[in-house]
Amino acid sequence: MEKFYNGNSASLALPTQLFFLLHRTQQISEIPKNDLVGPTLITDFLIEKDRIFAEINLNQDELTLYNQISEAIYKRGPVPDLVIYLQASVPVLRKRIQAREIDFEQSIKTKYLEELVEKYTEFFHQYDETPLLIINAESIDLASNELHFLSLINQIMAMDGSRHFFNP
Repeated sequence: MEKFYNGNSASLALPTQLFFLLHRTQQISEIPKNDLVGPTLITDFLIEKDRIFAEINLNQDELTLYNQISEAIYKRGPVPDLVIYLQASVPVLRKRIQAREIDFEQSIKTKYLEELVEKYTEFFHQYDETPLLIINAESIDLASNELHFLSLINQIMAMDGSRHFFNP
């Protein structure tokens, strides 16, 4: 990741995308499948959204190759009981990146973040495979604010359908 964000993105885009595709596929294959009630599983990814990054980072020939490899090795994992989408604007994302103080993240371009926000919005606007909780993450602090965290837990417990919005 560091080399990708430090200016070598064109030459490292395909290897980076393939790394994540293979890594995610491996993670899915390691999910236990013999549990009678299904595994309790918490992840920070949906393999379906991997394509968002591929579409932004790869040229047309690379995207074609990526799609061929993806289709050949694709493994569908268990369907999530809930997907949570943390939505924030580019300025908020930029501030959070700066606050994290991870060197290689500092070089992420605003245009790249704008493309990601747009693609994520499109993806989750059309997403209907599982219940979806869209969280306005502009001013939420789940790590440090117990009230925000408890409000989120209450929202998750009260979910009864396909799509909900949480705006603390």
